[in-house]
Amino acid sequence: MSILRKLGATLTAVAVVGVGGLTAATTAEAASQGAASAQNAAPPPNLPPRATPVAKKPTAAASRAAVMRKYRLDSRCMSKGRVLCINKKSRKLVYLVNGKPIQVMDVRFGASKTPTRNGVFKVYRKSKNHVSSLYHSKMPYAMFFSGGQAVHYSSDFAARGYNGASHGCVNVRDKKKVAWVFARVHVGDKVVVYSK
Repeated sequence: MSILRKLGATLTAVAVVGVGGLTAATTAEAASQGAASAQNAAPPPNLPPRATPVAKKPTAAASRAAVMRKYRLDSRCMSKGRVLCINKKSRKLVYLVNGKPIQVMDVRFGASKTPTRNGVFKVYRKSKNHVSSLYHSKMPYAMFFSGGQAVHYSSDFAARGYNGASHGCVNVRDKKKVAWVFARVHVGDKVVVYSK
């Protein structure tokens, strides 16, 4: 009986060692096969690396053209310094500094009998609490550019919108925006009024 027990123990030990040996061999083989597969998958060393596409930066001319299209600006507005660029067709005033739009406002213009003049002008006078001597109407934040015509806040425009008209001035309905621009515009700054 003891011989059978000894023989059984020996067979069990051989079986355990054999399984362990098989497992170790199988693991080593798998590792060497995986390394070989990885080497086969790598690109040959004599090929150059793939180039990464680089986004092109827009040129200054392209950026300028994009700004002009977006705001429908006249080319005379795209100059150095501060410019009040006023488009009668889009009914917008764009305040630019060195060709960059800083502020945009809704505006309205003179009636057919008192039209707002087109052209290139300069701000020749500023008057924060101006009252018209001709029409006796308030013209806060007035920036005069052609005779008695000025860019200024209009409470009538704020109340009635485009149902009314000015006597030739460029009316602004947003008081905060026109006050902000008034504080930054200097006498001598360019004003461009056009229909485009």
